[in-house]
Amino acid sequence: MLGEEALVPIGQPLRTSSAGALSHGSSNNLEILSHGDEDTLEYRIKASDKTGSKPISLWHDVTLVHVDPATDRPTPYLNFVCEIPKFSRKKYEIATDEVGNFIKQDEKKGVLREFKKGDIFFNYGCLPRTWEDPTFVHPDAEGCRGDNDPVDVCEIGSKIVKTGEIRPVKILGILCMIDEGEADWKVVAIDAEDKWAPFLNDIDDVAKQLPGTLDAIREWFRTYKIPDGKPPNVFGLDEKFMDKHYALEIIKECNHAWKDLITGEKERQLEQCNDEVKGLVRRLSKSNLVDLSAVEDDEQPSF
Repeated sequence: MLGEEALVPIGQPLRTSSAGALSHGSSNNLEILSHGDEDTLEYRIKASDKTGSKPISLWHDVTLVHVDPATDRPTPYLNFVCEIPKFSRKKYEIATDEVGNFIKQDEKKGVLREFKKGDIFFNYGCLPRTWEDPTFVHPDAEGCRGDNDPVDVCEIGSKIVKTGEIRPVKILGILCMIDEGEADWKVVAIDAEDKWAPFLNDIDDVAKQLPGTLDAIREWFRTYKIPDGKPPNVFGLDEKFMDKHYALEIIKECNHAWKDLITGEKERQLEQCNDEVKGLVRRLSKSNLVDLSAVEDDEQPSF
């Protein structure tokens, strides 16, 4: 059971009579299946409704706000989709430009990618229904545009979360990484059921209760590409981890950007963008990812 907390939900109640058929507020009634042989380019990890009706997009069909499956009411937590479990190094990611958005191992020139630096020490994944808009330059992002992916999450709990698993998390803060000229926000969160969760409510609590954790996260991202022959990554905002309030504002922006993407509104706004950015957006908005249900306002978080 999730512990009770004096937090205000950032979502509004879902109307069960009108919620889209593909809208999942938690991992309840979902199962994770694999297809193909592991360690091949064809290997995919898929989410599926246990009724067997349709495959589930872990990007589009999982709500941003975690919904209590017992009450069908939003909680104070957000949903975290794990791509890379802690203490592993295979670079799994949601295939944002493939039909169904299944999870695959990233590849470069036909070679499957792993972190050459070694195993990652936190669960790594993303927030569903978010998108870092490559046409948008955040004022704190050193003049860099979004990286065209869902918002990344570093989950610092003690449990190893499996690839494709969905967990409710408490948002604690955020780091602005600049990755090869793109803004690549890294949210810090903790599983809502973790033993440390009651003690961690904002980024300062992490520094106090788990000293060294934030520095280790920053240094991981600073140096993990060096074994590939690339320079260290840099960070905006004087390399500071910003607090929960700031993090939620970034998440809000990226949720709104996601809505513009899947409704086609973003593509209609591309006249002023260069051809590279137009290609990025059109590749996603025209990929026929899944048969999306209509996105209803009451299914989205109200920050």
